[in-house]
Order: sequence, then structure tokens, then C-alpha cells
Amino acid sequence: MIDLHTHSLFSDGELVPAEHLRRVEVLGYQAVAITDHADSSNLDFIVPRLVRVAADLNRHSHARLIPGIELTHVPPGMFAELTIAARRLGAMVVVGHGETVVEPVAPGTNRAALEAGVDILAHPGFISEEEVRIAVDRGVFLELSGRKGHSLTNGHVARLAIKGGAKLAVNADAHGPGDFLTPERARAVALGAGLSEDDYAAIRRHMAELVAGKP
Repeated sequence: MIDLHTHSLFSDGELVPAEHLRRVEVLGYQAVAITDHADSSNLDFIVPRLVRVAADLNRHSHARLIPGIELTHVPPGMFAELTIAARRLGAMVVVGHGETVVEPVAPGTNRAALEAGVDILAHPGFISEEEVRIAVDRGVFLELSGRKGHSLTNGHVARLAIKGGAKLAVNADAHGPGDFLTPERARAVALGAGLSEDDYAAIRRHMAELVAGKP
């Protein structure tokens, strides 16, 4: 089990990273990324601390903590520079907070995040076929969300991703202990979006490959 979009108390989550990692370790996770919400005001505060705590905790845990960040409600024109800055600070997974239908995300955010080369475009709402083609070209994963509200457009995202050949990720967008996905719940998110068992197997394989490519 791998999840690449979760939050700790460095933004609006409930847990310190140590408890966060321990709880998913008990659930049998291989890896989890903490991707707290950031913009230019707090990026340089969050990422170095997650890098440091990951180095500490990974010496003692069977589950791997991956330091990341979610660029959230960032003006589209700032996505490229902040994605570069996040990687320079040590973020191994950069998530773009996509145009979910339940928040007033600025139009053009999906495209800006994709063109910036984030790793994952989270809850991209009614993403367009053109944007899916950009995701394929840039190797960006599109998210199927386990979070209430964001999950409303999972079926649309899954349909266009399969049609266009984009890679998918199933993530919890967890903010607290009750949000972490079990393997059964993650499978339900995928199949509930209209995917097949083979599609879900491909999602798990591609997510594992992404994690394996992170040093």
C-alpha cells in the first residue's frame, strides 16, 4: 500500500509525522508521502522539516516516509517557480492542488501544474482531454481521491485518463487517523470510479515505480 498525498500538523493535518508514519506502518503501508499545503509563505519552512524528520524516522520504520509538498491555491503563474523551489529544498513528491469542484481554485491551475511538471495533479475536477495529453507528455499522475467532495469527479478523471493513457494514483488526501485508506478502501475508490481490476493493478504498479525512482 502506497499513498502519495497526506497531511500532517505542518498544515491542516492532525498528527505529527512520527505518529502519522506509525499509523500507516500498522496498516501495512510500504510508503507514505506527507505533502502539506504550501505556497510561497511557508514552502521553505515545511519542506526542510519533512526532509529532516524523514531521515530520522526511516531508520526505525518498515514504512517509508517520503517528504513532499502540495502547492495549494497557488496562482497559475507561480507554479513553475514554486515547483522548482520545492525540489531544490528536497521535496521528493510535488503535488499540485488541482481544480477540484468543491473549492474556488483559480482556472488554469491544472494546466499550470502539469506544465510545471509536478509529480501528481490532485483532485483535478473536470480536467480536459488536452490537459490529460499534457499529463501524459510530462509524466504527471492524475489523482483519484479518497476524500469526500474531491472524489465527486473521480469517474470523469478515470475515464479520460484511461482514454488518453495517463497514469493514475489513488490517494487518501488524509488529514487525520480516520482518513487513511486500507487496501480494501483504495481498491473501492478505483473500482468505484469505473476502473477494472487490471486497471487498479496498473495503478499500484505505477505508484510503486514512482516511489522506487525517488532516492
